Amino acid sequence: MITAEQRKERLSQLDELMELMRPSVQMDGGDLQLLSVDPEEGTVEIRLVGACSSCAISSVTLNDGVSRLLKERLDWVKNVVGTLDDSMSEEESSLLGQGGYIPKYTS
Repeated sequence: MITAEQRKERLSQLDELMELMRPSVQMDGGDLQLLSVDPEEGTVEIRLVGACSSCAISSVTLNDGVSRLLKERLDWVKNVVGTLDDSMSEEESSLLGQGGYIPKYTS
């Protein structure tokens, strides 16, 4: 069991790292949302939104980018669960992107 101070420190570390990662994703028309955190168990749930929901490399962003960085830089993070926001159509999502996305529809 972790103390309240340890919990606060872990959440602060996570917030700082999220703010470092977000601009890279935002440059491509997406964003990172922190859905849930269990600082004691070491589980973090992240969602990619915006252009990321139609991005051909979204799984790479989640697994090789976000998940890897969280685990490497925060020794308490053991499990990262990544999801995609599917509330937009693929066309709407791809219109937000500027990077490595592959739109479903072309004009």
